[in-house]
Amino acid sequence: MKIVIADAAEAFGRRLNWVVERICALLMAALVLVIWFEVLQRYVFHLGFTWGEEFSRYVMIWAALLAVPVGAYRREHIGLEFVLNTLSPPRRRLLRFALDLIGLAFFLFLFAYGIGMASGGRTQYAAIFGMTMVVPFASVPVCGLLTSIQIIVTMLRDWAPKPKEVAP
Repeated sequence: MKIVIADAAEAFGRRLNWVVERICALLMAALVLVIWFEVLQRYVFHLGFTWGEEFSRYVMIWAALLAVPVGAYRREHIGLEFVLNTLSPPRRRLLRFALDLIGLAFFLFLFAYGIGMASGGRTQYAAIFGMTMVVPFASVPVCGLLTSIQIIVTMLRDWAPKPKEVAP
């Protein structure tokens, strides 16, 4: 039963990671294009558009925060590897579990706090676009939720019994 749950979680986490990676790539491509447009319109064509700086700021925030769950799924965030490498495998596993619990608690808090933050953005407006700050602020709870999901997936992946290898 544990293996089935872990396998289903891993499949879901892998698909979620695939989608989020593509969104990050699209956001980064948009960021590069907007910044190049800003440079060209300002220094070559002297057009005077002012929206690019603010737009690129919001795109960069979304891209950076969406990259967090990708790192969590792959376990590529900076960790205590130098400490983990000095421990025996059972202790390493327990420390990693404890760190995952701390990370999960933090990102669940970030999700809960971010909902209030995004909701509060309804009364704040972006200077140039005249839009509310709900969309930029929504990056915080989205990051918290997606990272919490991916931490749970990695915990299940690490704690699921490994399939036995068949001898030839």
